[in-house]
Order: sequence, then C-alpha cells, then structure tokens
Amino acid sequence: MTTKLFLLMTAMTLSGLAQAANPLLEKYNTPYETIPFDKIKNEHYLPALEVAMKEHNKEINAIVNNSKPATFENTVVALEKSGALLTKVTTPFFNLLGAETNDEMQQIAQKVSPMLSEHGNAITLNEKLFARVKAVYETKDKLKLTAEQQMLLQKSYDRFAENGANLSDKDKETYKQLSKDLSMLTLNFGQNGLKETNKWSLQITDKNLLSGLPQDVLDMLAINAKKAGKEGWVLDLKATTYGPVMKYADNRDLRRELYIAYSTRNMLGGEFDNVENVRKIANLRLQMAKLLGHKSYADYSLVHRMAENKSNVYDLLNKLLMAYKPAAEKEYAEVLEFANKKGAYFKVQSWDWSYYSEKLKAEKFDLNDEMLKPYFELESVKKGIFGLATKLYGIKFVKNTTIPVYHAEVDAYDVIDEKGKLISVLYTDFHPRDGKRSGAWMSEFKGQWLEGKKDSRPHITIVMNFTRPTETKPALLTFDEVTTFLHEFGHALHGMLTKCTYESLSGTSVYRDFVELPSQIMENWGPEKAFLDGFAKHYQTGEKIPAELIQKIKDAENFNIANFCLRQLSFGYLDMAWHTIEIPYTGDVIHKEKEAMSSTQVLPVINENSMSPTFNHIFSGGYAAGYYSYKWAEVLDADAYSVFVKNGIFDKKTAASFRENILVKGGTEHPMVLYKRFRGQEPTIDALLIRNGIKK
Repeated sequence: MTTKLFLLMTAMTLSGLAQAANPLLEKYNTPYETIPFDKIKNEHYLPALEVAMKEHNKEINAIVNNSKPATFENTVVALEKSGALLTKVTTPFFNLLGAETNDEMQQIAQKVSPMLSEHGNAITLNEKLFARVKAVYETKDKLKLTAEQQMLLQKSYDRFAENGANLSDKDKETYKQLSKDLSMLTLNFGQNGLKETNKWSLQITDKNLLSGLPQDVLDMLAINAKKAGKEGWVLDLKATTYGPVMKYADNRDLRRELYIAYSTRNMLGGEFDNVENVRKIANLRLQMAKLLGHKSYADYSLVHRMAENKSNVYDLLNKLLMAYKPAAEKEYAEVLEFANKKGAYFKVQSWDWSYYSEKLKAEKFDLNDEMLKPYFELESVKKGIFGLATKLYGIKFVKNTTIPVYHAEVDAYDVIDEKGKLISVLYTDFHPRDGKRSGAWMSEFKGQWLEGKKDSRPHITIVMNFTRPTETKPALLTFDEVTTFLHEFGHALHGMLTKCTYESLSGTSVYRDFVELPSQIMENWGPEKAFLDGFAKHYQTGEKIPAELIQKIKDAENFNIANFCLRQLSFGYLDMAWHTIEIPYTGDVIHKEKEAMSSTQVLPVINENSMSPTFNHIFSGGYAAGYYSYKWAEVLDADAYSVFVKNGIFDKKTAASFRENILVKGGTEHPMVLYKRFRGQEPTIDALLIRNGIKK
C-alpha cells in the first residue's frame, strides 16, 4: 500500500528462517543507509518477504482495530506509512530482476508474484479498512486539508474503489483470481522476452559478410565470439548489435536475417512463445475492467490520466497521423529514389530502411554516427549531462565508491546542492548484459518523504544498454545514445529533486501521460551548441567538437522525423487496439496487430513478423492503454521548452520555475494545474509541429 523505503531498526522475534541473519531485515549500516548489495543473496529474499508481509498485516490490523473514529491521520496517513518493510524487501529484488537477473531470481519471482498479488488484494478488499477510508473521504470537505493531503485522500479512496472494494463477495473472489493470474502472465511475458533474446546468436567467420560495419562494432562482435569460445564474430539481438547491423551492414541478406530474427521473437512456438499470453493478458484485463463497471480496460485505465478517456487519446493520435503521414510518405519516396540510384532495384523494406536512410543522411548532411562518436566518450557525456543539471538547478554529482553497488559496472554518486547538502543518491548502469533486459529506464531504490523535520532523500537509478568499450577504445556513444541518456536523466531529476510529504505522491508518482515531460524536455538540450561546447571533445585529441559538425546535427535534426513519429503512433494505436476491446478476443494476434497499425504504414508490410509478443511496455510494464503518453508528453515538452528558448536555454529563473512547479511537486496536484502554473496556459500541438518542421 506504499512505495516507501523506510529504513527500520528491526528486532524481530519471529521464528524459523526469518531469525537467521538477513540483511534485508536489518538496519543498513551503509552510507545514507543505501542497500547493502554486497551482503544480499538470493536466499534472503523469500524469508524476508514472508516476514515483511506479516509485519504489514500487523500494521493494517492496527488501523482496522483502532477503537477511535477514523481520521485522516489515524487511517489515511497510517495506511500510507504501512508496508515500509515490505517495500524495503521488494524494491531491490524487482529492480535487480530487470537489471541483473539470473535463473534463480526468476524462479523466486514465480513464487513471489502471486504471493504479493494475494497480499495486496487482502488489503484493498478489506471491508473494514475501506470503511474507515471511506468515512474520512465522505467528510473531506470539512477537513481543511492541504492540496497534497487532498490528493493523498483521493488516491487512497480510489485505490480501494478501483480495485474491487465495492464488489460483492463473489466478485471479490473473481477479482482476486484475475489479478493473481495477471501478475503471473505479465511476469512470464517479460521473462520470455529476455530469454528469447539471449538464446539467439549468429557466428560469422567470413569477415566479408560484415562489410560496412564500423571497426568498433567489429571489435565488440569479436569480443562476443571470444566470450563464447568461438572463432570470428558473434552477432546477437541486443540493441548494441542489432542497431549497427541494420544501419551499416552492406550485406542485405544479413540485415534481413537479423531483422526477421528480431521481429519474430516470442511468436514462432517453443517454450518462450508469447502469442497466447498476448490474448490472455488482453482478455483478463478486459474481464477485470468489466467487473469494475467499465466497457474496456482503456476506459478503466484512463480515468486517472491527463487524456481522461479514449476519445481524447484517439483525437491526439489521429491529429498527429494527419499532420505527419504526408511528410512520412515523402521521406520514404526520397529514400527509395536514393536507394534505386545506388543500384538497389527493389522496394526498400524494413531491413533496408536504416541502411539507406543512413547513407542518404550522410550524403545530404555529410553526417553519420562514426563522425560523432569520437566526441561522445561516455565519461565526457556523463560530465556534460551532470553539468547541465548543475547549470540549471545548482546540483553537483560526487562519485562515492563507499556505496555498495549490485554490479562492478555500476557507479554511485552523492547528489548535493550548492550548500553541500545531500539531495539524492544516484546509481548509473550503462552497458548490456545477459542478466539485463533491453531498453533504458529510471527507477528508485528508495523514495522521498517528509516526517516532521526529517526530509528522507531518494536513491535513484538509471539503467541503459549503451555501446561497450572495446580492447582499444573507450565507450563511444552515438548521438541517439546521448539523447537516451538525457531522457532517462530527466526522469532521474524528477525523482531526485522532489520534495513531498508523502512518498506515494513524490517524484515520478504522477499520471502516466505526464511522467514523460521531465524526461523528454531534457532531450531538447542535446543538439544545442551551448550545451555540446561544454563537454563534447575528441577522446584522442581533446579537440572540441567543431561548430560545423554541431550545425550538421541541427540541420539533420528532423531527418525522417515523420517516419519516426508514425512508428510511435503505430505503437500507440496497437496498444489502444488491445485495450479497447469490449468482448474477449479469440482471433489471430498478427491479424489484429496489422489491422491496428495499418493507417500508419508507409514501408511495405512484413506479414510474418509481430510486435505484440515482445511489446514489454504494455504487456509486462506499466504502459497498458498508455503508450500514447510519449506523444502526449512530447506535445508538453515542446511547448515547455519554448519557454527556455525564449528566455535562454540555461536561464536560471525559467529552470527554477520548472523545478518548483513540476519536478519538486511530484503527484501532489493535478498535472494540468502544475503545468499551467509553469507555462501560464495549456499546451498546444503547434510547438511540436514547428519543432519537427511540419508547420512553419
């Protein structure tokens, strides 16, 4: 019932395995009471979880059995503070399940997931507990609560009402089973994706087949082979291999083989197949939504989103489609014409798009990743992005080697303000591993809250899958990777700078279609000369990135932007298609997907592939009926950044306003209230269209 990580002094007298020394149940004797990763072992999780659930149940019973009338403090605040030990146990487990997992952890997750689902249901379906929360809620107009207290009360009430508290006893049992089944299915979905990605590899012994690949990519593939005890080069489906092969490999057959392998994961049968899981998850979500009185899962999910309903979601997607598709068709025609001129007498397919687009970009703008990478050495980029936060918000980052980390590649930092006061702890984890899922994300190991005069500061982590260093070169990033770093760092700032009373409202605990604003706005600084001049230097010569190269980045900023937008829209339409069904879907998964994405297609459709079985965002992550959020927030970030452009991209007054009205506030008020307080008006789509060159 809380996301807090209270660090407790525990003197447990419980019997059995729980009595044995278990670091998860003890006070952390580490800097800032950070998690002692060096002491935690897999066998600690399950017994600690059992103890923590018992402790949580005691806390809930104390609230329920309180003989005094329900008040905001003795019920709502007490509920907010309950479950601290449980959060302390589950937070490191689930973070590492994504960033540094192994077979044993995945087996533990299979046991833990239904236990937690059952535990959570026992609380949200507790009639006496809901009665106390409801009693406070019904007197809310007389309580003279602050805006944050009002929000906590509303969220507390909704947490029960929207999770089955008003159901009949029979329907409550149905709800319990549905949520338990869903927790297992979504867990399996994500695990299948990681396992299927890890099991595929392709050994190449003829270097000619790898023609076109940059030397550092070849070095990386050679390291893969060496680790596998094989000759030559080994390709895999990680982003650091897949992206460069699609972009640079001259061998069309190789590109096609990798593309088909990547885009048919989890759909060709076998133990990791997710096709049936797609149907099951979508149908179970529909059943749950109907049980709670909604026509579809989207109707249920969008109640607490800025978009509010599916009509507004489709309105945004359709407007963007109309604005961008004509430009996308022109972009495709240009790439096709270019490819044909280069002797490619065929239609440009999905496995050709990046390859010929990259060559066209190089010809039009005299720019490619290999020209830029020497100026984006990872350590320099890190200093540049940290330095941007210093310029905007006055915070500094000091590496702290005394803080335990969960892998040798992870670094930990003290984040301090101008007076040297701790703002946050930040962990950074940059490179792909077999135990790490694909993509990039921000999370927290500990949230933030206020209690009396104590401001308990957060512990934040950013996890990515960037190009590794080789035996001859440091980690050199593509410009896309620099942009990804900025994006996740924006989420981190949202988590680090927050200052709220209640942890369940702090940091990134905001509406899903608002949470991407702080991340996406940071991407705007990426191509700015004033930003790049501060850190982008050649890793060998120390030469500052030339002004003409920065100008080329700016000139190429909107290259094929319309096709990129349509790709995002296609995911949004697919997400909504699965979550607006009003009767259980029993048809063909691939057919439904093709139908949902058809309006966005510009490139030839590949009939044998499918996105749905690997769509972790919606079937394993938290973006069900919410993938549109990226485009929704893009409208917000373009509009918000226009204020920085007007006042100066490092303007401290503008940054202070963004910090105080957006980053600090978390979910304490409605996001549109916060946004208007910063911007002075509601956003419009115009700033995004102008930034992308769609509208003059």
